[in-house]
Amino acid sequence: MNFFRGVMGGQAAGPQPSGAETKYRMEVGTQAMDHLINILQTDRSDSEIIGYALDTLYNIICSDEEEEQDENTQKQVDDLGAQFTDHFIQDPEHLTLLLTLLEEFDFHVRWPGVKLLTALLKNQGPQVQGVILVSPMGVSRLMDLLADSREVIRNDGLLLLQQLTKSNAAIQKIVAFENAFERLLDIITEEGSSDGGIVVEDCLLLLLNLLKNNSSNQNFFKEGSYIQRMKPWFEVGDDNSGWSAQKVTNLHLMLQLVRVMVSPVNSPGATASCQKSMYQCGLLQQLCTILMATGVPADILTETINTVSEVIRGSQVNQDYFASVNAPSNPPRPAIVVLLMSMVNERQPFVLRCAVLYCFQCFLYKNQKGQGEIVATLLPSTIDANSISAGQLLCGGLFSADSLSNWCAAVALAHALQDNLTQKEQLLRVQLATSLGKPPVSLLQQCTNILSQGSKVQTRVGLLMLLCTWISNCPIAVTHFLHNQENVPFLTAQISENLGEDERLVQGLCALLLGICIYYNDNSLENYTKEKLKQLIEKRIGKENFVEKLGFITKHELYSRAAQKPQPIFPSPEQMLFDHEFTKLVKELEGMITKAVHKSSEEEKKEEEVKKTLEQHDNIVTQYKELIREQDAQIQELKEQLSSMTSQNEQMQATMTQQLSQIQQHKDQYNILKLKLGKENQNQGEGSQVNGMQTEELTQLREDVEELRKQNALLQTQLDDKDALINKLRSEASQTAEGSAGGSDGAQLLEELEALRSQLQSQSAELNQVKMERQELLRRAEAGSSNPENDGSMDGAKMAELESRLTTQLTEMERLKAEAKSSTESRAELEQQLASSTSTVAILQTEKAKLETAVQESKKEQDDLLILLSDQDQKIFSLKQRLKDLGESVEDEDDLDAKDDDEEEEDDDEEED
Repeated sequence: MNFFRGVMGGQAAGPQPSGAETKYRMEVGTQAMDHLINILQTDRSDSEIIGYALDTLYNIICSDEEEEQDENTQKQVDDLGAQFTDHFIQDPEHLTLLLTLLEEFDFHVRWPGVKLLTALLKNQGPQVQGVILVSPMGVSRLMDLLADSREVIRNDGLLLLQQLTKSNAAIQKIVAFENAFERLLDIITEEGSSDGGIVVEDCLLLLLNLLKNNSSNQNFFKEGSYIQRMKPWFEVGDDNSGWSAQKVTNLHLMLQLVRVMVSPVNSPGATASCQKSMYQCGLLQQLCTILMATGVPADILTETINTVSEVIRGSQVNQDYFASVNAPSNPPRPAIVVLLMSMVNERQPFVLRCAVLYCFQCFLYKNQKGQGEIVATLLPSTIDANSISAGQLLCGGLFSADSLSNWCAAVALAHALQDNLTQKEQLLRVQLATSLGKPPVSLLQQCTNILSQGSKVQTRVGLLMLLCTWISNCPIAVTHFLHNQENVPFLTAQISENLGEDERLVQGLCALLLGICIYYNDNSLENYTKEKLKQLIEKRIGKENFVEKLGFITKHELYSRAAQKPQPIFPSPEQMLFDHEFTKLVKELEGMITKAVHKSSEEEKKEEEVKKTLEQHDNIVTQYKELIREQDAQIQELKEQLSSMTSQNEQMQATMTQQLSQIQQHKDQYNILKLKLGKENQNQGEGSQVNGMQTEELTQLREDVEELRKQNALLQTQLDDKDALINKLRSEASQTAEGSAGGSDGAQLLEELEALRSQLQSQSAELNQVKMERQELLRRAEAGSSNPENDGSMDGAKMAELESRLTTQLTEMERLKAEAKSSTESRAELEQQLASSTSTVAILQTEKAKLETAVQESKKEQDDLLILLSDQDQKIFSLKQRLKDLGESVEDEDDLDAKDDDEEEEDDDEEED
């Protein structure tokens, strides 16, 4: 009976079922599952019985037993749950029904429904995900669980969404676009961020599901400015002792979230964008603070180092910032130096030393500036005896008694030379003082000395990887290496011997190093030219044996593991043999070295000739490129000069126009002053004047009068022509005025022509009067030239009046000319209208009918437009009213008109004042 209550009522109090009672799970599930599903379909109105049915189905499908079971029993339980799950989801309608029940707010329905669906997803995730994905609003219904005010449902909803989003990118995208990031970050903040409980952990696990290997969601997370909201997670105080296990778990997951956004497997553009955002919002600075803080748990410190590594990897700005970080010590030391001290310290945890190596590698990745700074600490001119530098730590680790320190230091130094020819050549200058009384030895020679001493495999592998990286693609370094007479015999001896399994990797690396000496040999040493080295291989080793030994590298079981990811992850220190970047170098060089060894001297010569030809061709191309660049620069410079000269020309044109205007103004002012001066001199009666006028002015007046005479004669001729034309038009218009559509126009034109004729006659008479008065004035002026006592003041005034009238008459004459021209054009049009009057009437009637139709259509369109305008006015009025209700100031058009009128009145008042 207790078992029945436990199955049918999950919330019933009492002891948990015993192991014997749970064995009835198969019988209950086999016989009752179909009936329970039928209850869900038929008894929707009874929430209590629905809750019991959901609880029972959950207990059948999922076993919550906590007691320990042997492996076989647990497998049987899991198989039983999978069988019942298959039976339940066999009909997709059952899942659709369950999703519908989750919309019920009743606690006794919603909570068991959430647990049942979670169990189904655990047992048969892909099948259940497929049904939910095609169900209308299926994911949206489940997202509503995060907004439930009851924490138990919200928390179980988090577990449900974790199962739902596993390995399903489509569902992950839907959940993300259902505002999941906002809700989850809010819950994390409400629960206390890193100090929160298990709910924070569940939220972080769900965020990891949504973002890991999902570029779309990662971009959505970055574009939504959610990276900035991660910064407060990593705020730590001065006292970091006594962290709870839950806080450690939470921070570990938070650091993983940061790494997901900047993982090296993401697209370079997306990673760079996230790295930039993390620097700008201060997240990188916050992580570096944790890095240098005291009391931080070791696993959190290790994960923080790995996180900082990927935040700075390949980002110049972030790498520069990391180089500037100092540890809070006295005196302050660079963070890089402090980390390297941990890497070469054999007492530090293995995972921490691996993390520091990864951080150093990421700091130098595509960072030639950083590489130069590290190598510079090894050069004699920059060594400071009073402080510990990165170079000193690397050299110390390279030659220490700890093989792991040897390997880590060798790999770190190799990354300082990666793809950087300058630093490879600079490192050749490094000299080491091995012991008192002995001359210093070069770093290159010391590495080969340690190799020949037969140290541990891990140490020799590290040194060989360093040497291969160092002399690769650097002929000068190859020459330095070959200059030591003991190096080549040592390599050939190592390759040719038949050693044990552990030594095969060393043999392969020795073959690679010797092959690099052949491929990048510039033949500057007579005893070790390319050809002589190949002959040596053929005699001492054998070409086929050499190639076979070279292939030992890529066939090693740890090679493929290191080639997968940049981060050095090894189960134990002994398995720490290969570096990720070195695997790329091996892949690049293996084929080229194999071909170089098998090539004959003739083929070498041909290749050298082809290489020289290509180099010459490249030089020619380079010269042409330089020439083109110079010409482009010259063209660009000429364009700039042209643009500048064009601008100057425009400025000069504007200046010239302004100056011409000023000159004209000065001329006008000069003429005015001249007239004023003439009037003043007139009263003084100087001998050079005749009745107030100078001789030049009289000459000009005579010429003007003569011109007016010609114009008058021309106008008189035009008037006669117009009279004849008017008489002709009058007779024609009287004949066609009654029957033509243009009769009224002709009559109107005759009236206009008659008025024009009257005006011309009046103007002509007035012009004759002016001419007579001017002639009289000239006569008097000539007569007065012999009688200086004549009173000229009245004649001068008369002359001015006549000049004014003359100007007015000339202006009027020009206007009359224009009107006469217009009348001529009107006459031509009238003649055409009269000639086609009969056809015009018919055309006009047709056009009238068309116009009437068009008028009706236009009237209809106008009515429609008025209706639309009325609706628009109503909408505008309602929108203005809403703006007023929201407290916004709105001015009506009437108010604006009134305001404009007030401003105009104020302007008028100011003008009057």
